[in-house]
Amino acid sequence: MTRIALVVSDVDGTLLTKDKALTDRAKAAVRQLHRNGIGFTITSSRPTIGMGFLVEPLEITLPIGPFNGSSIVDPQMKPIEQHLLPAAATQRSLDLFGEFGIDIWLFTNEQWLTRNGDGDYVAHEKHTIKADPTVIDDFTPYVAGACKVVGSSPDPDLLIRCEQAMRHALGAQANAARSQSYYLDITPPGHNKGTFVQAMANRLGIPTAAVATIGDMQNDLPMFEVSGFSIAMGNATDEVKKHASRVTASNEEEGFAMAMEMILEENSKR
Repeated sequence: MTRIALVVSDVDGTLLTKDKALTDRAKAAVRQLHRNGIGFTITSSRPTIGMGFLVEPLEITLPIGPFNGSSIVDPQMKPIEQHLLPAAATQRSLDLFGEFGIDIWLFTNEQWLTRNGDGDYVAHEKHTIKADPTVIDDFTPYVAGACKVVGSSPDPDLLIRCEQAMRHALGAQANAARSQSYYLDITPPGHNKGTFVQAMANRLGIPTAAVATIGDMQNDLPMFEVSGFSIAMGNATDEVKKHASRVTASNEEEGFAMAMEMILEENSKR
């Protein structure tokens, strides 16, 4: 393994516990990375407005990748690079979610929009991203400015079927991937967590072989594929785990901190 110079972490299911808490041990592990000259940043399906609260406790000074890495923002949450969904793909995803009877959210860089303020996961998302939605009657005025569309449902099998239909319907126009068992994300084409890792490596002048990544869901696989060292959380599915270099404990068992300690140990051998 090449000596690691940068760690890129997923957020939900990885860095945070099920209760969306950042543990003291996780914070200490990132501080130890900094002390050893290893860069650290985060990428997530979260919108920009849901990532800023992690900057100060983790002392993040590098760019961050919201919307599955299709946007890149600075630590003050100002866009550095932003890609929007094609309007036709946004409208098709809205229509298809409607056909499946799945609750729909649309995110711009600044707003979370929904037609149903009492949806199954609205309270959960408010707690998660520490922001409130704007309830609207019609998505039409926002179709051309969408960074991400999300379908949320308590029926994971329904979302799997919808994901398959969405990929068939959208083709190369957009990415469709589940970020949680209850969320299906539609994001801009050609950009994902893997392209974010590549962009960060380019910015730092390091090879992607010197990047370690950690995550728990299917949308983390693109960054596993391009990084030199990848770690799957213990709470990840077997499908995700088989694509990782290593597997750590779950996010309820300090798996993130253990993974950072693993990286430091591997670096000490080189």
